[in-house]
Amino acid sequence: MIWDIALRKLLRHAGTSFELDVRFASDAPRLALFGPSGAGKTLTLKTIAGIVRPDAARICVAGRVLHDTARGLRLSPQQRRLGYLFQDYALFPHLTVRQNIAFGRRTGWLNPARASTDEAVERWIGAFHLDGVAAHHPHQLSGGQRQRTALARALVNEPSALLLDEPFAALDMGLRKRLRSELAELQAQLGLPLLLITHDLDDVRALDAEVVHLRRGRVVEDSAMPEPCHVQA
Repeated sequence: MIWDIALRKLLRHAGTSFELDVRFASDAPRLALFGPSGAGKTLTLKTIAGIVRPDAARICVAGRVLHDTARGLRLSPQQRRLGYLFQDYALFPHLTVRQNIAFGRRTGWLNPARASTDEAVERWIGAFHLDGVAAHHPHQLSGGQRQRTALARALVNEPSALLLDEPFAALDMGLRKRLRSELAELQAQLGLPLLLITHDLDDVRALDAEVVHLRRGRVVEDSAMPEPCHVQA
């Protein structure tokens, strides 16, 4: 099973509350969390990545148990080895393209040197055709170049799966169409499981992704889905 996810998280703020209670399981190499704003998609993705700590969860990705409340197991985000692409790409504005990608290789918070000799960094610069802008800063890049830089940073450490939060939302229609195709080709080439957040059915169709529908913090049941694992508090 590639994706075997069951998690709970209760959020309270200013007298209101939101409860995330998500369970799904799938062997699909490309999976889309689909639903309206406020459905809990990003919260689910961040919990899988280890950025948000759930109240209870069992999270298994690509055959590895990343979090199991019942066993007292919780791997750090670094130990999970998941590539994460934020919706706004989260590039460091004071770092060059090469430094932003190299930052994914750092274990501390020191900035990478402007001149990199890291073969993995250079590999992804070449793979994403960023050679001509490797010394540029994010404000000097096009939307597509910023996305490729962020994707290269997510891939530079050879993750076991790739998590994408609305990766095409900030792009114009023409660029969105082209990058969907490029992402599908890249996923097929690497054989890397991909979990995508979207509210655009065109993303789902272009990537030929299996869909998990979220609404108000819950999965809208689909009888074709496999039986998920169970959460124990």
